Amino acid sequence: MSDYQVTLVNNKMSEFFVKFKGPAETPFAKGVWKIHVELPEQFPYKSPSIGFMNKIFHPNIDELSGSVCLDVINQTWSPMFELINIFEIFLPQLLRYPNPADPLNGEAAALLMRDPKAYAKKVESYVDRYATPEDADQAGEDDSDEDDDEPPERSKPKVNGNGATNGNGEANGNGHAHNNGHTNGHDPKAGNGANGHDEEEEDEEEDDNMSDMGEFTDDEDDIMGKMDD
Repeated sequence: MSDYQVTLVNNKMSEFFVKFKGPAETPFAKGVWKIHVELPEQFPYKSPSIGFMNKIFHPNIDELSGSVCLDVINQTWSPMFELINIFEIFLPQLLRYPNPADPLNGEAAALLMRDPKAYAKKVESYVDRYATPEDADQAGEDDSDEDDDEPPERSKPKVNGNGATNGNGEANGNGHAHNNGHTNGHDPKAGNGANGHDEEEEDEEEDDNMSDMGEFTDDEDDIMGKMDD
């Protein structure tokens, strides 16, 4: 790997970036990409995870994530491969001989099958826009800045929180219980009997009516105690 610029991720030998130049005599020839490689614990018996950090237009490479199609890797990978073979054999062959029958980029696959010359021109346009040496150097470095620029999470409006709490409190605690007490205690018959009924008889009717309401919770007992006072 002495001919390649390698950067370890967190000083781990199992994860690193490599600068990769497109193979000669292809539309990718002038391009430079930063390749992310992650080796599984079963390496070399299990194929590595490979991704392009700056954009590339290719049927077997996802344009947004840069991930290389696992099926393509597994079909080509051999436990006899060494790390350098990824960049000397695997990636050059992938770019030279794309497989539109198993695409990750449907647009690139369709264009390649329909019009190979138009496909080659679009590849070259992507190289000019996204695969310069400067693009490869900067690829992946803006992710942390984008995370910092995310707007803070909006807090819930106070009106909803307090309104719901106050509304329920008044309705359940003071509103319904209080209103029901007056309605049950002062029925039309009791109100019209002012000629012969004194306050003690009205209190007895309230007690009788309240006893018919069944058992109360502790909170309801407190409310009713206040009403009796």
